[in-house]
Amino acid sequence: MTYKNFTVETDADSIALVTWDMPDKSLNVFTEEAMVELDKIIDQVTADDGIRGAVFTSGKDGSFSGGADITLLKQMFDTIQEAKASGDNEAGTQKLFDRAGEMSRIFRKLETSGKPWVSAINGVCMGGALELSLACHGRVASDSPKVKLALPEVKIGIFPGAGGTQRVPRLVNAQDALQMMTTGQNLKPSRAKAMGLVHQVVPASDLISAAKQMIIDGLKPVQPWDEKGFRLPGGQIYSPAGAQLWPAASAILRRETHMNYPGAQAILKCVYEGLLVPFDLALKIEQRYFTQVLQTTEAGMMIRSLFVSMQELNKGARRPEGVPDTKFKKIGILGAGFMGAGIAYVTAKAGIPVVLLDRNMEAAEKGKAHSEDLITKAMQKGRATQEQKDQLLSLITPTADYADFDGCDLVVEAVFEDSAVKKAATEAAEDTMKATAIFASNTSTIPITDLAKNSKRAKNFIGIHFFSPVDKMMLVEIIMGKKTGDKALAVAMDFVRAIKKTPIVVNDTRGFYVNRCVLKYMSEAYNMLAEGVPPAMIENAAKLAGMPIGPLALNDETAIDLSQKILNQTVKDLGESVVDPRHIELVNTMVDTHGRHGRKNGKGFYDYPDKPAKKHLWPELKTLYPQQNADDIDFEELKQRFLVVIALEAARVMGEGIVTDPREADVGSILAFGFAPYTGGTLSYIDGMGVEEFVALSKKLQKKYGPQFKAPKLLTDMAKAGETFYSRFDPYAKKTDQAA
Repeated sequence: MTYKNFTVETDADSIALVTWDMPDKSLNVFTEEAMVELDKIIDQVTADDGIRGAVFTSGKDGSFSGGADITLLKQMFDTIQEAKASGDNEAGTQKLFDRAGEMSRIFRKLETSGKPWVSAINGVCMGGALELSLACHGRVASDSPKVKLALPEVKIGIFPGAGGTQRVPRLVNAQDALQMMTTGQNLKPSRAKAMGLVHQVVPASDLISAAKQMIIDGLKPVQPWDEKGFRLPGGQIYSPAGAQLWPAASAILRRETHMNYPGAQAILKCVYEGLLVPFDLALKIEQRYFTQVLQTTEAGMMIRSLFVSMQELNKGARRPEGVPDTKFKKIGILGAGFMGAGIAYVTAKAGIPVVLLDRNMEAAEKGKAHSEDLITKAMQKGRATQEQKDQLLSLITPTADYADFDGCDLVVEAVFEDSAVKKAATEAAEDTMKATAIFASNTSTIPITDLAKNSKRAKNFIGIHFFSPVDKMMLVEIIMGKKTGDKALAVAMDFVRAIKKTPIVVNDTRGFYVNRCVLKYMSEAYNMLAEGVPPAMIENAAKLAGMPIGPLALNDETAIDLSQKILNQTVKDLGESVVDPRHIELVNTMVDTHGRHGRKNGKGFYDYPDKPAKKHLWPELKTLYPQQNADDIDFEELKQRFLVVIALEAARVMGEGIVTDPREADVGSILAFGFAPYTGGTLSYIDGMGVEEFVALSKKLQKKYGPQFKAPKLLTDMAKAGETFYSRFDPYAKKTDQAA
């Protein structure tokens, strides 16, 4: 029997080697077709008396499988939408329940087939692929650094729903199981073996033979939990160990998630309830919770933004068609300060030669030393080797001579945020760059169209806005000037993708997209301070709303004196009416009166004592304004104010045509400043609530707190028309039109 996605070969020892190698994909993923074929292969192996057992592996180099395909998840959400449209929710839920349990059914069929199966893991093994491996009776992993094992579903709003929540805590202690699944952490083969998830770790060349040897040595075709007398590795739920674990686990979940993530909550419920009952019933419990979580707004929005949209953007969804892919031979970085040095590091890490230029060799060498420091720290954590360090540093050439930019395909300017300095740097660089090269500015505030006036070739001038620290922040804003051409956009996107960042395309405006939203977040905190809301309450409200860092702590990181400069510049450029005078008074008091600039000088809204002491809110902050009684403040409303004021700014940006694709607005807001990931991003927050309901909430907040909550005309029009952002600005409409 032949299959499209698998091959089955039986050797002289009567062991079948099942190799998963999808012909039309670089990565094996579970599609409906692949699942049907796997189901048939299990039947084939089970029925063939000439096969004593099977080894399951991947034909992809360095990759086992990434888990479920986008199309499989889309089909599940289509089922939900069909049920809503028909009005028969009960029938729709039953259909979803059956579909959600299909993978689990196949895996259970494999482990109860009566023949031993061994998973030979040769590379990245994620999600459903790891759940398949856990259903096998034996698991052997290669010692290759490419091998990573994880159940990362919680990161996109769901949880391991194909037996993961039941098999993992029956193989390892419940505490490690919960830690692994609620964080979605990656495991190295050595860690997986120490935990008990894999039986052996062997050299890559011995992987298949070691897996087959397990069968030859008499591997039992029965899982431990299917044998009489099975004992849980971490002890029973109702035991002294359980009494210590479960109350603490619930508290930790609340502390880390603020109960905003139904998928994370469901993991605890599945494990707790599942370990109290026989295995098949436990799988049913998991299936019920999986069906329930799939129907939540949070799951729908997170999967769309953090799985579907993220993959599409990373693959270049916004890249202009008809422009050849760029093969970078050399990239220039103009400015070896903190940002420039960070850009040089990620570029060299991607294997691209870098020329790092500054005003003198000492400054340029210092910029290169930043890369040496980063790679050395990675080595200390076991994430890099000496060979990789030597290779990376060999790719960075420090210089003070603009002539070294000759031959660069792209030059990224990262000098001081000053128009005159940038003008001089642009002119000097263009004198030595080849005519076809692209020049990009890493400006965070100055409009690209204005900077492009310094260029002899505005069509080859573009903005590439990195976020700090460059090596950790995954988002890059690509800023289009009025005259920027398709080639410049394509090259910029090719560069961002080459260094494994996620690009979003933004049209030119003051603050672009991300900074406009972030400034609204911090401004609302200023409003709350002026109203007399206790500072600790402000920070806690933001974090409980889902933000990773409070607005006051964030302002300390970005620097309060920078906020002062931005406010003063805004007044200078646009007039006093556009800035709340209370905000200027606050930053002037902080900076000029108290000398509190932020984290950089050890004092801002927080105090930063020497380690090991932790930062804490400046005690005198609450004396700047008369304080309200905390018991009289609506805490839920504080949370709403933060999310709504940011989402409104994102809606304005869409209405102004600064961002044109809702995927970019959503993904950008999560990756850049951590906008409540459970919402799916700024625009999905509005869509998930319903535009009409969101506009009503905005009006209520506007009446109480001011014009920052006024809904733009775009939103009121959408509310009247019953539209969502993903229907009005359908990112797939152009492709559909082209196909038609």
